[in-house]
Parts: sequence; C-alpha cells; structure tokens
Amino acid sequence: MLGDLARNTRILKLALPIIGAMLSQSLLNLIDAALVGSLGETALAGVGIGGYAMFMVTALIFGLSSAVQAQTSRRLGEEAPERCGEGLNAGLVLALSIGIPVTLACHHWAGPLLSLINDQPGVHETAASYFQWRVLGLIPVAMAFCFRGFWNGLQRTGIYLRIMLITQAVNVVLSIILIHGLFGAPQMGADGAGAGTTLSLLVALALWIKATLGERSLHGVLHAWPPMTHYLTLLKLAVPHSFQQLWFAAGYAMLFWILGQIDAASVAVGHVLVNLSLLLILPGVGLGLAAMSLVGQALGSGEHEEAHRWGWDTVRVALPCLLLLGLPLWVAPQSVLGLFLHRPPLIELGLLPLQMTAAMIVLDCTAIVLAQALLGAGAHRTVMLATLSLQWLIFLPAAWWWGVHQEGGLVAIWAIQLAYRLLNSLVFGLIWQRRAWQVLRL
Repeated sequence: MLGDLARNTRILKLALPIIGAMLSQSLLNLIDAALVGSLGETALAGVGIGGYAMFMVTALIFGLSSAVQAQTSRRLGEEAPERCGEGLNAGLVLALSIGIPVTLACHHWAGPLLSLINDQPGVHETAASYFQWRVLGLIPVAMAFCFRGFWNGLQRTGIYLRIMLITQAVNVVLSIILIHGLFGAPQMGADGAGAGTTLSLLVALALWIKATLGERSLHGVLHAWPPMTHYLTLLKLAVPHSFQQLWFAAGYAMLFWILGQIDAASVAVGHVLVNLSLLLILPGVGLGLAAMSLVGQALGSGEHEEAHRWGWDTVRVALPCLLLLGLPLWVAPQSVLGLFLHRPPLIELGLLPLQMTAAMIVLDCTAIVLAQALLGAGAHRTVMLATLSLQWLIFLPAAWWWGVHQEGGLVAIWAIQLAYRLLNSLVFGLIWQRRAWQVLRL
C-alpha cells in the first residue's frame, strides 16, 4: 500500500495538468471578450451573451466526458487494456448523433433563442451572429469531451494540458486576424472572435485524434461499432451529469434574477463574486477529476477500501490548496475588489460577501472533490439528485426569502450561500461514507 506522501504525489501528478488545462479552457470566453473590447460596448455585450448561450448548449453534452472517464478508469483497474476504448468508441458515436442535430437547430434558430436572453437592438444581432459561429464548434467540443475522458481515465492527463495550450494560442492568433481582417482575411468584427474560437476547436480535435490513433491496437479504439449495451451504459452515466450541469447553470441565472430584485449594484457585485469563486474552485475540481480516475481504477481492481481512501486523501490535498487561494479574499478584500470594481460604494457593498466567498471555497471542498469521485464510481444519478435538490429546493428559495422578501440584501444571500456550501459538503461526505456507490456496475 502506498504511503501518504506517495499517494499525495500521485494525486498531484494527475491533477496538476488537469488544473492547468481547465484554467486555460476557462479563458476561451474571456479571451473573446478581451479581443472584442475595442469594438465597443455593444459588441462586448453581444459576445458575452452569445458565450453564455454556448455554455448552456455545451451543458447538453458535458456528461460525455465523465461517462467515458468512469468507464475507461474502470477497465484500467480490471487490467483489461484492450477494453479501455469501449467508452470512447460509444462516446464518439453519441457525440456525432447528438451534436449534428443540435448544431443545425441552434444555427437555424439562433435569433429566436438568443432573444430569450436579450432582445436589445444591436446587442441581439451581434449575440446571434457570434453564437452561430460558436455553435459550429459544438461537434468538435463533444468529441473532445470524449477524448479528454479517455485520456484522463488512462491517467495520462498531460495530453489534455498540451492540447489546451496549443488551442489557446491558435484561438488568439486566428481571432485577432479575423476580427481586424489582417493578412488579407475578411474583417469580421465580433464574428471573427467566434470564428477564430471554432477553428481553434477544430485544430484541438485534430490533435486529439492524432494522439489517440496511436492507441488503437492497445486499447481497442475505433476497431468496430460498439454494441447497443455500450451506448446504453454511456447514456445512463452521461445524461444525469449533463442534466445536472444544465440546471446548475440555470441556478446561477436564477441567482442573478434574485439579485436583480434588490438593485443593480447587487447584480454588479454578485457577478464579480460568482466569477471569482468559479475560477478559484477550479483546482478543487481538477483534484476531483484526478480522484475520479483513481476511484474508478480501484473499483475496477475490486479494491473497495482503496477507492474509499482515495476520495478522502484527495479532499485532504485539496483543502490547503483552496484555503491558500481563498486567503487573499479574506485578508485583503478591498484590494481584490478594487481590481474589478472602481466605485467605492460597490467595493464597500462587496467586502463582507467577498470574505464569505473565501470561506465558501474552503467549506465546499469536500463536496467539490467527492462529487467528482462519485462520478468515477458511476454514481451520476446520485450526484445529480443531491446537487440539484440542495441548490433548487434549499439555497435559491432561502436566498429569495431572506435576501428579497426579508430585505436582507446581498449580505443575507451570501450568508445563506455560506450555509448551503457547508450543507453541501456534509451531504456528499455522508453519501461517500455510506458506500452505496461501491456496488455499481459499469
């Protein structure tokens, strides 16, 4: 049995490339926003709305990654390398089967769909046109999710990082060229950012395919059409996770609606706080993805106690990381907020909620890691039910009641969120300790 140092080293060896890649991936929309900033507020708003719409559509196929990773890591643990490609094979077929009709529908009805989010003249036209370019990249994204899950499941996470770094470089270069019409290219404005991002995703897909074709014989990749049972197993895993991601994102939209019932200042500060928290928890999510592979492999080997231990070991690694990341928010909230907000009243409004955000990141650590570990065990439905129940049945109603109805404002909503994060970790800790996930078959 590995010692504590060796186990921590193995967790970090798997997680660090994933964290780097996730941080890089989270920059795609931000890069587009930064590049079109010089085109004016209308273009910037349009790209922001189009990017959010793309995020919602992408949620439909998000579960493919965790589903493929869970199956791949399980086969790895069973010492059946020739079967490691089973999940990937079925995932790629599903990616095309889902991606093609969704892409065609979203491209055709981009205008009506985007009007549900924003119908301001100018902004809506820009958002719809940008979205049409971005949605052409849905199929490459869906297939890339499958490849990512496969390689993470094999515990070769460095490939994910390398491909994401290349993708970002290509995205920046192509977007600048197409936005401004350099080197004889058409001057596309905001659309150029969308086109550049989609072309970079096609490059990423080509890199994924190139890396994977070398594993065909060893892992049974793309050797034959998968049987129907493989599709059904993958859908059983992928659909709950995709559904969870979609409604989790919708939950944030509802949170901003609640903040909007208070005042515009609360919305502005809330946006900063939420984006900071989503960015700072990425290392925790990356460590959780490492746990997903380690748990799946241990279960495949029949080592149930080892699988259980990997979950808590990863929590112990993640906790000091998140504590360190949250420390600046706690000790210097004014300086942190000053980077994003420039009006003293807004900074003053956000001081206490930002310190609460620092505590949230730490309190949510157990839930962040163990939710991913449970996905590695195949407990996708359990994660979906726990996550959405706590968010939609407890947090959001309580936030509205205290923040809006009782006029507690932003501070009250963030206090409710603090309690919700603690409850979230307690629930996932209890689920992990009950060990029902150890008997699932993939």
